[in-house]
Amino acid sequence: MAQAPARSSAKTKWLTPAEMRTWRAFVDLTLQLRAETEQALLEAHGLTEGEYGVLVLLSEAEDRRLRMCDLAAALRLSPSGLTRRIDGLVKRGYVTREPSPGDRRVMLAVLTEEGLHTLEAAAPTHVASVRASLIDHLDPEDLERLADLIEKVHASRGSIGPAA
Repeated sequence: MAQAPARSSAKTKWLTPAEMRTWRAFVDLTLQLRAETEQALLEAHGLTEGEYGVLVLLSEAEDRRLRMCDLAAALRLSPSGLTRRIDGLVKRGYVTREPSPGDRRVMLAVLTEEGLHTLEAAAPTHVASVRASLIDHLDPEDLERLADLIEKVHASRGSIGPAA
């Protein structure tokens, strides 16, 4: 187990071995799950997990459109990070940018029919990957307990949970 850095503050509450084990297992699993899902989406549909997330959020939005700032917040991206992600989707014809009819200073990301068809084709791949990577390894009681624990952390932090 790693020792505390020599120049650390005496006030630092270092992780116990159990806390460190939990944190590292969580981080490792999260990275592994995301990599497996992305690989499946890339191989079958040429989509990154991030691009898939944009398509999902737009498909669930009213009129399949969201303000760019709201989309960035939901995806936890900076405005420039979202712009880069949207640029690729626009080039492929999956998303368009349109000025908001209510405020021409506001740009909307809009899911196109082609984007919706791509999402519909990719969704079964995504679900199969989620099942193979996580769901199929847990029984229903474990899934309920895991969801409860994740929701407990979100609630105690005042956060609303993952966007996509």
